[in-house]
Amino acid sequence: MDKFIDKLVDTRWFMKIVALILALFLFDSVYDADKELKNVNVPGQKDSEIIADVPVKSYYDTENLVVTGIPDTVDLTVTGPKSHLQPAKTQRNFEVYVDLSDAEVGNQRVEIKIRDISDKLNVSIDPQYADVTIHEKVTQEFRVDAEFNKNLLGEGYTSEAAVAEPNTVKITGAKEVIDRISFVKATLDLKGPITETITEEATVRVLDREMNKLDVIVEPQVIRVTVPVQQLSKTVPITIVRQGSPQDGVTINSIELDVKEAVITGREDVLNETESVRVEVDVSRIQEDTVLTVPVIIPDGISGADPKTVKANIDVSIAEDAEEEETAEEQEPAEQTQGQATEETKTFSNLPINLAGLSEEFDAVLKNPASGRTSITVSGKSSVVQELSAEDFSVYLDLADLGEGDHEVNINVDGPAEVDSKPAAGKALISITKKEEA
Repeated sequence: MDKFIDKLVDTRWFMKIVALILALFLFDSVYDADKELKNVNVPGQKDSEIIADVPVKSYYDTENLVVTGIPDTVDLTVTGPKSHLQPAKTQRNFEVYVDLSDAEVGNQRVEIKIRDISDKLNVSIDPQYADVTIHEKVTQEFRVDAEFNKNLLGEGYTSEAAVAEPNTVKITGAKEVIDRISFVKATLDLKGPITETITEEATVRVLDREMNKLDVIVEPQVIRVTVPVQQLSKTVPITIVRQGSPQDGVTINSIELDVKEAVITGREDVLNETESVRVEVDVSRIQEDTVLTVPVIIPDGISGADPKTVKANIDVSIAEDAEEEETAEEQEPAEQTQGQATEETKTFSNLPINLAGLSEEFDAVLKNPASGRTSITVSGKSSVVQELSAEDFSVYLDLADLGEGDHEVNINVDGPAEVDSKPAAGKALISITKKEEA
């Protein structure tokens, strides 16, 4: 057996086969070593990263100049060893900037640069350049217009002009932009309905004539705005309306109110049409001098009246033979009692005041009442008064023989002869001017 092995080893083919096997083992070991070498982070190996939205700083004479056109941020493409690249990406301890320290007013292209970054890294900036405009810096003082949405006012409320505090602001910017300023506004953002005076903060907006917002610095940026709100009101006379008829033997000498006028509130259109309010006094139950507390009655559309109630002082006379007359009247036929007339008072409001007798060479303007309307009180038999309407009366001023100037004129009422009619106000103020020649 040993001799056989010795002979086999001595043969040429055996040695070739052994050499081939050894060569294969050697190749496999070298190949695995290469693969392991490729997976090792070898110093000097390079990689690439994109660092987005890096802020750009600018250096220039901020006291006298304003610069536009510099981008707020740029994107960086950074290439280099990972050992330098990763810290730069995470820490961002570098600065991207534009140097305009020697710049002059006008347009120019400037390079966006980077500093304080490792010299082992190669950096590409996007964009690399910026087209900038350098303006002369200007500061001016402007008045602020305070405003709010008047449609938010509650029904029956009005407001004066909104007031800004402070009412002026300092605006700084490029001279060309300052010259374009058309509006400086502080608008309150409110919710309705508004029924009381409001004071809130508002941001100042600077706009051009097309209402575009301008890029400027405002100081102060936020101010206080006050909106004075109050109810619409008007003072009108209180008229007395008698209800029913006095009892037999009772005479109502007078009814006097402790307050003769009331302040009414409501919508503007209704206030313009309302010339009076009323109280109703039931005289059918009065048997002696009496003081009654009666409510002030307001027309539809009026939201309130001050005072809400008034005292009516009723002065009466009692006939000495009242009891005898009452007994006698009870014995009269029922049809005579039913035929007795009762008195009633009625008020017609918002009647137009007509102008009569004015010469053709003049024009006239009614100054008081400015609405050109008034109310009248009508008294008479109930059967007659109840059938009357506003169309049965004509209210007018007799301007015959009056010349230029302001005149106080009696207010006249034409109506049915069966009733007594009186205007709420006895006189009106009229202004007469001469017509211009054509």
